Amino acid sequence: MDWDKLRIFHAVADAGSLTHAGDQLHLSQSAVSRQIRGLEESLNATLFHRHARGLILTEQGELLFDATRAMVKRLDAATARIRDSEEEVFGELRVTTTIGFGTLWLAPRLPKLFATYPDLNIDLMLEERVLDLPMREADVAIRMKEPSQADLIRKRLMMINMCLFASQKYLDERGTPESMEDLSQHRIICQNPRSAQVGAGATLVSELMTYDIPSLLTVNNYYGVLQGVLNNLGIGVLPDYLGHDFDQIVRVLPEVQSSDVPVFLAYPEELRQSQRIKAFRDFVQEEIVAYRKNVAK
Repeated sequence: MDWDKLRIFHAVADAGSLTHAGDQLHLSQSAVSRQIRGLEESLNATLFHRHARGLILTEQGELLFDATRAMVKRLDAATARIRDSEEEVFGELRVTTTIGFGTLWLAPRLPKLFATYPDLNIDLMLEERVLDLPMREADVAIRMKEPSQADLIRKRLMMINMCLFASQKYLDERGTPESMEDLSQHRIICQNPRSAQVGAGATLVSELMTYDIPSLLTVNNYYGVLQGVLNNLGIGVLPDYLGHDFDQIVRVLPEVQSSDVPVFLAYPEELRQSQRIKAFRDFVQEEIVAYRKNVAK
């Protein structure tokens, strides 16, 4: 159905006159009349009864006017929300990141974001696959490497390292390793080498495997590795930030860690002015600052 004809029909039905509608639309009476006649022909229905004092809607016209009135209300509401969005934060924001980072670092901090912006809805998309931001598979991403697409705005948040952790109970029962060679007396928990993970973590695991590890538990994400460590199963390869967020685990062989892993926040250029993006970006950066202060203590 022709949207322009519907717009003109609504104006005529609302004004009850071709002339008054034409004045509002800056169209001649004959132009308005032609559009109404074309709409009636396309619907094969009479929409107005014509008489000397103006126009009266037919039953079919009333049905169509109800529909266009609802459409206008929704368009007006959408226009108001678009204007309001320049200052307010509401609606859905689709955030993608890895299972480990999203579950262990981001999700526990989200209550602060919701407390500040109660009308914001977060769709947290946790997977190791890198979603295509320019194709709008997600609105914003936190990634463990710098995005390659040129049309993305990116911000480096922090550096992390993969380290060795164990529970105190496990160390009390099995002893604390003093050197890499001592790992041959312990079970190692790490990501499966075939699973998607940061290259620095995979390199560290490969190095550990050269020490004749007698028992191994592999998981396809860091959340599972942490659960193994918390349940006293062995020494796990985990991101360093978990040592500050989980007081149940203890750093083992502090001199052993991976090379630096950069953490980037990225979003499409077209969302530069989005208040939802700005609110989320500022929230994450504030949490990073708080995390660094906690580490420095």
